[in-house]
Amino acid sequence: MTLLLVPILLPILGGLATGLIRFSSRRTRSIFVECIALANSALLFYLVFRGQGLSLSALRLTENLTITLRVDGLTRVFGALIAFLWPLATLYAFEYMEAEGRENTFFAYYLMSYGVTAGIALSGNLFTLYAFYELLTLVTLPLVLHKLDTTSIHASRTYLYYSISGAALAFIGMIFVLTYGTNPTTEFVYGGMLDMARVADKKDLLLAVFLMSFVGFGVKAALFPVHAWLPTVSVAPTPVTALLHAVAVVKAGAFAIIRIIYYTFGTDFLYGTWAQYAAMGLAMFTIVFGSVMAVKEQHFKRRLAYSTVSNLSYIIFGATLMSPAGLTGSLTHMLFHGVMKITLFFCAGAVLVRTKREYVQELRGFSKVMPFTMGVFTVAAAALVGVPPLMGFVSKWMLASAAMTDGRGVAALGAVALIISAILTAVYLFTIVVPAYFMPLGESSAALAGENRDPGWRMKLPLAILTAAIVAGGLCASPLVRFLGNVAAGLY
Repeated sequence: MTLLLVPILLPILGGLATGLIRFSSRRTRSIFVECIALANSALLFYLVFRGQGLSLSALRLTENLTITLRVDGLTRVFGALIAFLWPLATLYAFEYMEAEGRENTFFAYYLMSYGVTAGIALSGNLFTLYAFYELLTLVTLPLVLHKLDTTSIHASRTYLYYSISGAALAFIGMIFVLTYGTNPTTEFVYGGMLDMARVADKKDLLLAVFLMSFVGFGVKAALFPVHAWLPTVSVAPTPVTALLHAVAVVKAGAFAIIRIIYYTFGTDFLYGTWAQYAAMGLAMFTIVFGSVMAVKEQHFKRRLAYSTVSNLSYIIFGATLMSPAGLTGSLTHMLFHGVMKITLFFCAGAVLVRTKREYVQELRGFSKVMPFTMGVFTVAAAALVGVPPLMGFVSKWMLASAAMTDGRGVAALGAVALIISAILTAVYLFTIVVPAYFMPLGESSAALAGENRDPGWRMKLPLAILTAAIVAGGLCASPLVRFLGNVAAGLY
């Protein structure tokens, strides 16, 4: 159905129009951009709830290479995440970007990134996923480069080099799947698409190819050792880093990894092999490594960036368990981490834009300066640590339970890594929260005493909605978890 093209084309065309139209006022442009984002989210939610099974072969380049769009269970999960968060991020960006300049260009690429990310969610085969995955690098690169200073140029180069290298590894995997797959168009099939009769004597070669694809797509998921780009791009405006770290780029990487494990190579082929254990090992190491680096990091946004490095590998670890329970926990954390992390980044952005404070030690006593912002940050931090009954507790419990019931020693090591990371998460987040409430303002912030520097309603409203979602996600998780369990079992 051509309806599947609209969530991709609408924001791309809207973004192009935003860059070309000379709006009469900032308010007019904001209304136009937000209406595009809301309309696109409404359509995506329609597809999430009513579009199961819809499919469209949009473009045939060759007999084997087609742009195919489809709505399946995994599409509905990722589609719901971006549909919920993008309009909130856009509203937040209106107030934030007033101090940054070049707003038309920024919102043009911001909208186009929405369309490309929707294309990743709706991809019906490996070639389509790869094509939109590459496009995502191109449309988000100008957002990283937005400030056009030396630091931004360096960050954009780092982001580009890592992304291109990862895409090259993923491309090799696609070539082998085309060669040894059961269908020439690489359509996603739950359980995998390899022709087992043809790969029987080439198993180790295909396992090596899988691991290359895993690492290649793992670049955007900030998997160690290809993670360094993520803290570097924290120099971008906060609405960009919030999307990069919580919604679009990093979740696209995790989403692609789930696709290649469950819908391309297949768990029957991978389970119990050296490639599975290597993938699990990389995920477990990244979980602990990211948390350790976050504890050491004193820059506010970079600390949250290293936190993202760690938490993305929670998602990857659950996927590499290659069990329905593991995938259910992985999908749950993909959704919940997106909500929690974008909230934390929004708080960091509010602090930066309203007070120019960038370092953790500068936030002492800030509950007196930005009470609303620090209150939201506290709830989101507690959720990410895993404090019940907030949503972070649910997803982390599910991942740990899946690891402990797996029955293999390497999976139990994963549960240990999750526990260590949870402790370190409490350290790197609560060492921000506790001084903000129980210490006086630092010397550098003494001039702010008696002032309220909380942002305006365009930044407050998304923060309030996200905080409510964090609480509701923990208290009312059962229906969602049941749905995700069905997706993990291949029922959708």
